[in-house]
Amino acid sequence: MNSEIKKYNEEQIEDDKLVCDRLANIIASELNDAENKIWHAHPVWFLDNNPIVGYSKQKKGIRLMFWSGADFEESRLNVLGKRFKDASIFYTNVSEIDINNLKRWLKKSREIQWDYKNLVKKKGKLDKLTKDEGNQRTQ
Repeated sequence: MNSEIKKYNEEQIEDDKLVCDRLANIIASELNDAENKIWHAHPVWFLDNNPIVGYSKQKKGIRLMFWSGADFEESRLNVLGKRFKDASIFYTNVSEIDINNLKRWLKKSREIQWDYKNLVKKKGKLDKLTKDEGNQRTQ
């Protein structure tokens, strides 16, 4: 586990730490080629410099957010962003994490992506990325 992410997790209260550790381990296992770091004060995983998934401590619990999750068509990812294509779920206990759901969402996070890495350059315009012979390009 990235040392910054490990430190972030260790700073949480015990129940939240368990949730964070479980999420980090599963995400790292499923997205083993992804870059991961603390970004905007919380753990985030990136594919080709594009943010894919991350989690953060909030009042309601640990929020697991997929940047392109609104297009996953997953009812459990029911906290939708207002401006972008993100979708989230909150956890208050490690027992709430359904590993099969999480693995499916992580698979979808590879296949369904919006171009967040170029959002500033494109002045807030968000383009959908598609896979073309293993390389990402915008539609």
